[in-house]
Amino acid sequence: MSHKEIDRLKIIQQLSERHISQTKVAEQLNISTRQVRRLAKQFHAEGAKGLISKRRGRGSNNKLPASTKSQALELIRQYYPDFGPTFAHEKLTEQHKLNLSVETLRQWVTHAQVWQPKSVKRNVVHQSRPRRSQRGELTQIDGSPHDWLEERAEVCNLTVFIDDASDELMSLLFTPTEATQTYMEALDSHLDYHGRPVAFYNDKHAVCKVNHPDH
Repeated sequence: MSHKEIDRLKIIQQLSERHISQTKVAEQLNISTRQVRRLAKQFHAEGAKGLISKRRGRGSNNKLPASTKSQALELIRQYYPDFGPTFAHEKLTEQHKLNLSVETLRQWVTHAQVWQPKSVKRNVVHQSRPRRSQRGELTQIDGSPHDWLEERAEVCNLTVFIDDASDELMSLLFTPTEATQTYMEALDSHLDYHGRPVAFYNDKHAVCKVNHPDH
């Protein structure tokens, strides 16, 4: 089961034991009460197995055959290497009678590195993010270097885990500097005391992302 399905299982179990209402389950899973009743019925009939997606491992019904993809890429390499996806799509449709969408072709040529999209600089509009409704849905993590000990020791970093819904300070850790290992140590303690939240949120600090994908 995926993490999402495990979380769903716990909530449906609470519903089955009458610890929570269908309306509350619908709110937490962001689905309708009709879907909640369907999940509860599947759980009652098959147990946890009933909550696993039946489509896992199956391809889309609308997926084009691999031969069509190979033919399209070969024709573009041979006749239209300098064409953009939209113009190339017109030629494949008119001249070669291939039936596919422009967006599908765009994905194929981009993934095959036959065509590279031009980077477009866009103005980023930052909107206020609504808070989560339940404790444990989202945990914010951040580090702040400061003279926390008021000159009684060196300036240090405070790593903080905050619950998004309640603003509760969940975990705090003093360390000499802010680093990836700092967050790992704070996370280890946090999981022991509070368990796993649905998601974490950070400010895209360098210590929280992979700068060398090959590592």
